[in-house]
Amino acid sequence: MPIRCLIVDDNRPYLEAARVLLEREGLTVAGVATTGNEAFRQAKALLPDVVLVDISLGEENGFDLARRLVEDGVGAVATVVMISTRAEEDVADLLADSPAAGFVPKAELSAAAIRRIVDGRVR
Repeated sequence: MPIRCLIVDDNRPYLEAARVLLEREGLTVAGVATTGNEAFRQAKALLPDVVLVDISLGEENGFDLARRLVEDGVGAVATVVMISTRAEEDVADLLADSPAAGFVPKAELSAAAIRRIVDGRVR
């Protein structure tokens, strides 16, 4: 059964590009959201396997959304993965303090990268 993803990013063109890429690589994109509140509602309704959360959601903080998802129990069902245009080294401290299961730079987003995190092979 394919991994079902929810993609959260305030950049609509990126959302569409990520959706096309991941679906072409065999994942199912169950939904997309551009705000933290929209993402939270969709995550509770859709119960995806993975929630990909951009670190910077406009004026919102993706790490806050990740915490909210995990604290509300969505994280018990879904693996939360942070994504960003920033390098992992630039956000390493924030990632270490977050409940996210892993991080994928946007330029390296792929089904394989997501599967590695879901399978627990990468932080």
